[in-house]
Amino acid sequence: MMNVHDNILGLIGNSPLVKLNQVTKDIPATVYAKLESYNPGHSTKDRIALHIIENAERQGILKSDSVIVETTSGNTGFSIAMVCIVKGYKCILAVSDKTKAEKIAYLKALGATVYVCPASVPADDPRSYYEVAKRIAAETPNSVYINQYFNELNIDAHYQTTGPEIWKQTEGKITHLFACTGTGGTLSGSAKYLKEQNPDIKVIGVDADGSILKTYHETGKINKTEIHPYQIEGLGKNLIPGALLFDTIDEYVRVNDEMSAYRTREIALKEAIMGGYTTGAVTQALIQYANSHEFKEDDLVVLIYPDHGSRYITKVYSDKWMEEQGFINNCFHNYDEVFKTEIIK
Repeated sequence: MMNVHDNILGLIGNSPLVKLNQVTKDIPATVYAKLESYNPGHSTKDRIALHIIENAERQGILKSDSVIVETTSGNTGFSIAMVCIVKGYKCILAVSDKTKAEKIAYLKALGATVYVCPASVPADDPRSYYEVAKRIAAETPNSVYINQYFNELNIDAHYQTTGPEIWKQTEGKITHLFACTGTGGTLSGSAKYLKEQNPDIKVIGVDADGSILKTYHETGKINKTEIHPYQIEGLGKNLIPGALLFDTIDEYVRVNDEMSAYRTREIALKEAIMGGYTTGAVTQALIQYANSHEFKEDDLVVLIYPDHGSRYITKVYSDKWMEEQGFINNCFHNYDEVFKTEIIK
């Protein structure tokens, strides 16, 4: 029997590459998006959840009554909750208050206990979702803290799967890799593998305006004055993740909330790809990069699209939300007829 699996976890990995045709038409290179939304949990985080949990099982760390605890902006939580259901573990998650209500509802629907923590406090504040997760893990019997930000298995999951997939799918012709950096595992693991195959591949990290990662990569120092609230979930950090291998990254591009939001909606309208907010962010980074770097016709660029847009319907795909942010040039205004709704009474 073909394409038959014992459970949902058998669908993790082997996500497709899809060529972008419209949003990148002014870039001479061939550009592909790796659609991680094709994982069963609809994001790239399925890879690390399964890899880390199964590694803990092999080491005998997880028992039948174990509780898995993690810090998440949403996607890792979905993936961990999904794996926990199949494998029979309990799941406790700490999320930031940037996380939209529908994401929290999704986590609860998958059986997770959720703690909502302020996003605007420093990482070492006891109220931050990092510290709350640590405290819960310390206080909960038989608990295991995934700790994706500082877990080397986060990198290894992508070194073993995402990187080799991209190399095989492009027949080794990839010249540029772009990916958002939150924990850093996706970009670091993929880049490490690809650079081993061809050290000339350019690896471009994407950072958020309000995050410290770009400056740290360039100077080796944390500039706390750069830290301010921003809306893109799962991108950038106010700490330096241990799962981020800066030496695999050639350059960083920093993007802001507004342009990333416009780009997310443009991708849906022009490519029919409903991606998450970071889909717009990584595409916006490519366009900014192309303004100062010359691409050739035989260049082959891969953008990692981390998740699905269904989790952002009341955020970046909402005209009301866009207007509340002051993003007045949103797609509702630019494509009035496309979004026109007629009410039949």
